[in-house]
Amino acid sequence: MTAEDQPRFTLAQRLVLAVVPRLVWALFSIWGRTWRFEVIAEEGVTPILFGQQAGPEIYCFWHQCVLPCTVYFRYSRAVIIVSQSFDGELITRILMLFGFDAVRGSSSRGSREGLLGLKHVIETGRTAIFTADGPRGPIYQTKMGPIKLAQMTGAPIGAFYLLPERAWVMPSWDRFLIPRPFTRIVVSWARQTHVPAKLAPDQFEPKRQELNAALERARLRALDHFKKANE
Repeated sequence: MTAEDQPRFTLAQRLVLAVVPRLVWALFSIWGRTWRFEVIAEEGVTPILFGQQAGPEIYCFWHQCVLPCTVYFRYSRAVIIVSQSFDGELITRILMLFGFDAVRGSSSRGSREGLLGLKHVIETGRTAIFTADGPRGPIYQTKMGPIKLAQMTGAPIGAFYLLPERAWVMPSWDRFLIPRPFTRIVVSWARQTHVPAKLAPDQFEPKRQELNAALERARLRALDHFKKANE
């Protein structure tokens, strides 16, 4: 624990930060080995497969599938933007154990610093990831951050969704998914969203809606995949 943590977190929070990340990492390093991933993609999309690393691109997914995403992309060396809250600190420490890096910021606090951090990530050839409707929702509504980053960097925005066939659904704003052991998980990819560098102010919202539609197509295709498989 670093000295800078002391004024930010209570003693109880510091104990949680010291213990919980390693417990979560150990549990899901074993649990995740029982999951079976199946990849589907819209026409023209080249998905990232398990174990692959992506390049200087931006990827978005809905907050509820953080857990299966963490296992599926654990070798990608991707960098995710995480809020500056206690929950964000906890998530950051868990992600780092799985091989990810994080920059700190959110739609409500530190957004500029977070975007500048991810801009540097793209410029150094690595992948930036957003939980598009995080950290507090509303569910299935992307924030503007990915659009701004794409405009700043010229990187395309990929959209994907991971749906477990069997999962516990938490009573949280995002209906957080915890895949059950030995379940199938479909990895659904939608077409990329491209944002020009010279984007008129009145075109940001249409681009946000375009990305939102891609994320929802990925989610709905995943639901349809299991529906057809079980018919």
